[in-house]
Amino acid sequence: MSHRGCTSGLDRESSDPRPADWPDRSLAPSRREELTAGASPMRLLIIEDDRDAADYLVKAFREVGHVADLAGDGEEGLAHALDGQYDVLIVDRMLPKLDGLTVIGTLRSKGITTPALILSALGQVDDRVKGLRAGGDDYLPKPYSFSELLARTEVLARRHGGREETVYRVADLELDRLSHRVTRGGEEIVLQPREFRLLEYLMRHAGQVVTRTMLLENVWDYHFDPQTNVIDVHISRLRSKIDKGFGQPLLHTVRGAGYMVRDGTR
Repeated sequence: MSHRGCTSGLDRESSDPRPADWPDRSLAPSRREELTAGASPMRLLIIEDDRDAADYLVKAFREVGHVADLAGDGEEGLAHALDGQYDVLIVDRMLPKLDGLTVIGTLRSKGITTPALILSALGQVDDRVKGLRAGGDDYLPKPYSFSELLARTEVLARRHGGREETVYRVADLELDRLSHRVTRGGEEIVLQPREFRLLEYLMRHAGQVVTRTMLLENVWDYHFDPQTNVIDVHISRLRSKIDKGFGQPLLHTVRGAGYMVRDGTR
């Protein structure tokens, strides 16, 4: 977060939002190759209210082959983090609506363990300890270099219980977590965000029965049954999009148990 006109003081964010080693132009090919060597694509959420800083980070991560989503305040960031599947969260500490530590603490209270790296101009030992104890996995004071931020982000992604598949496939149905693209038989299927998350969860557990309780907790973040037909409505919409017009249905209702995505030919 940047405070215009404030250039000093530990309680102020850096007046220059850019990483120390990020130029005002695209990365040179040799530099891009150096930074991307051996790296696997990551899906990142950047929660940063300073537009200049956010734009630099999004551009930098995309130039080295990663997918970067952006949220401009704490409430929006929390909603994205709850509703999307990310490898790492990059969270500015001083945010409007909800500060970064509150965002991370809320995620941890809901059992979401996505690694979170905190960026802040508050770089004293006590500041870093507070950030880590709030649930942060790493803490990088400003100003920082983009190459160090990238390296730390890659380490967090590797440590997070092994990398998940980025593409799920069941028969001719394919879901790409990074690009948020769904196709069946090569034909693109447009899904709403909740429909995408529902299908992603079902495909992650392909061949297994997924109960209503599992869907409520992991797709809607409810830890109680709201006694509504929200699941039935979304399952019906999803089925009409991924099965209608195709020869073999893939989304099945298991009576009295739940739902399952599976290849019906097997």
